[in-house]
Amino acid sequence: MHRGDCAALLAPVENGGMQLLAAPTFLINGSLSVRIKRGSSEVFVFKKDELPATPARLKELELFRAELLGILELPVTQ
Repeated sequence: MHRGDCAALLAPVENGGMQLLAAPTFLINGSLSVRIKRGSSEVFVFKKDELPATPARLKELELFRAELLGILELPVTQ
């Protein structure tokens, strides 16, 4: 699932619903990135492409994560 440049991997759970498989991250060129420490800063990386982990991006990612977790915690209706 993704919204804007934020993305998360979800998997089905028994009795319906979904669960988060890995921490949400950013898409780089349409692919999931990995957040790593590079020197004294952090970046999101996919292959040779990097995206600085700026305070604005980290805030956007946290808001996406919080909203997604809120949705995943909603009761499943049948």
